[in-house]
Amino acid sequence: MSKLFEAIPFVENVLYEKIISDISTQKYSIIDDFFTDAEVLALRESLLLKYEEDTFKKSAIGNKVNEVVKKAVRGDIILWIDERFINAAEQLFFNKINDLKDYLNRTCFLGINQKEFHYAIYPKDTFYKRHLDTFQNDDRRKLSFVCYLNSEDWKPENGGELVLYLDKEDKVIYPFPGKVVIFESQIIEHEVKPVNTPRMSITGWLKTR
Repeated sequence: MSKLFEAIPFVENVLYEKIISDISTQKYSIIDDFFTDAEVLALRESLLLKYEEDTFKKSAIGNKVNEVVKKAVRGDIILWIDERFINAAEQLFFNKINDLKDYLNRTCFLGINQKEFHYAIYPKDTFYKRHLDTFQNDDRRKLSFVCYLNSEDWKPENGGELVLYLDKEDKVIYPFPGKVVIFESQIIEHEVKPVNTPRMSITGWLKTR
């Protein structure tokens, strides 16, 4: 067979295999080293720069068909990231996201072919009440993904913890910088507790057609 048509050899990725194993057994995965410290810092600086440019918008409930803003349910402000127009830090982010997506499709046949991500800031005293990351008229979201971009001195008393509501015991996750949480969008209800210090992240979804 011509070398041009030889199959690319499969190389197992230990980190991705852990994510797959976690999601298969418990429907979520928590990773502390998905991004390097330098990448987290660059993404935090990117978020803050765009926040200073006043490009963030108030978040809403629902998708574009039935979008409505409700302060009693959620209080974050967001900025969608368009992969066609990204800076160097965001390029590194999407390089890893796309690599994970391709690995999941190759090993688990998930059929993920779309994604959407945004920066998110929770100002002091804001929250997001218990909910699912899916809509009645749109069930394409397969996996939810959040990467925390808070400062290195973040403390639990700053609030803003993520609570995953599970069958046996709820999981409380503090938003320490660089921590990544991935979970099944259509299965796990979750909540962001009130924050005492502004909380920063990139949040998004891997979607099927």
